[in-house]
Amino acid sequence: MHRIWLLFAQAVTVTLAALFVVSLVKPDWLAWRSTVVEVREGPAASAASLQPNAPRPYSFSDAARKAIPSVVNISATRQVKRANPLLQDPVFQRFFGDRFSAPPETQLSLGSGVIVSKDGYILTNDHVVEGVTDIQVTFHDGRTVAAKVVGLDPETDLAVVRVPANGLTPITFGPPDNARVGDIVLAIGDPFSVGQTVTMGIVSAVGREIGSASPFGSFIQTDAAINPGNSGGALVDASGNLVGINTLIFSRTGGYQGIGFAIPASLARRVMEQIIESGSVTRGWFGVEVTGLSPDLAQSLGMKGARGAIVGAIEKGSPAEKGGIKLGDVIVAVNNKPVTDVNQALNAIAEVPPGKSVPVKVLRKTGEITLEVTVGKRRARPRGDE
Repeated sequence: MHRIWLLFAQAVTVTLAALFVVSLVKPDWLAWRSTVVEVREGPAASAASLQPNAPRPYSFSDAARKAIPSVVNISATRQVKRANPLLQDPVFQRFFGDRFSAPPETQLSLGSGVIVSKDGYILTNDHVVEGVTDIQVTFHDGRTVAAKVVGLDPETDLAVVRVPANGLTPITFGPPDNARVGDIVLAIGDPFSVGQTVTMGIVSAVGREIGSASPFGSFIQTDAAINPGNSGGALVDASGNLVGINTLIFSRTGGYQGIGFAIPASLARRVMEQIIESGSVTRGWFGVEVTGLSPDLAQSLGMKGARGAIVGAIEKGSPAEKGGIKLGDVIVAVNNKPVTDVNQALNAIAEVPPGKSVPVKVLRKTGEITLEVTVGKRRARPRGDE
């Protein structure tokens, strides 16, 4: 009897051990075993798709990986005088002058930048580095290097800084003016200094004119999330090529609300090249104020279609006055380049080197005439002057 119980115990032990092994190795063999919840699993990934550089469907990781090494964080400090209404009072100033002026306070300016050359040139916004005393650039790999300002252009809100480094990864510029409404774009920068961040959206509009921001800007509008700290960062297409420099948001709160603006890469490149070559940007000047041409005004002038820019004011002694341009003239071409709106007219004039004489085609009630205007040099607009 004892021997029978011993054999029974051994058989039970072996059976339980076998069931335990099967439940670990081949649980599907135990069809009778109940499951906690039925889980649907996708097909196993192939070995090729698990490779780090393998393309993934519906992913823009390749574009991000291409552009991210070319985007940097920029931190800078500036000294700002604290305004006290009492100390600014003219009577107080008359008797005490600046004797009781408050010492300046240090403010930190945070933004982003885009590497444009292997030898250290970085493109960013003017408002990120204007008036700063110390600039620190942090690269994607964590290195931090001091930088110096090469030149500023407040009228387009662009600036170039340089770091003493070589072997950097410059951004790839996309085809000029290639952005189209509906294109997918990525905004890359360092919002709120949380670290490099990529956001995605589409091109919401092109050719947005915001005169208070830039008389020469024809901005790209996007709904990719742009927040404080993104300024100066890259807006890239689905291939990782630069299409714009993030610069501006419309917001009632100061944060992201779906309306951001970028300076087109073609304009940024022209400004950048001038700054690197000469340290500043030189623009042509006619001495006129131009406004858009409405359909009603075009009809009253006998024009077919509202094209060009109408002259609303002429500065005395200006190149425009000397060249014969009159109030009410509609500028339709500058230096043989057709212009269809105010922005194109201003940019066409600005691109002409000062001192050069160029043909200017205008429309009057008497018909179309061509004038010769010797272009002057545009005076830089003071910061804060709209």
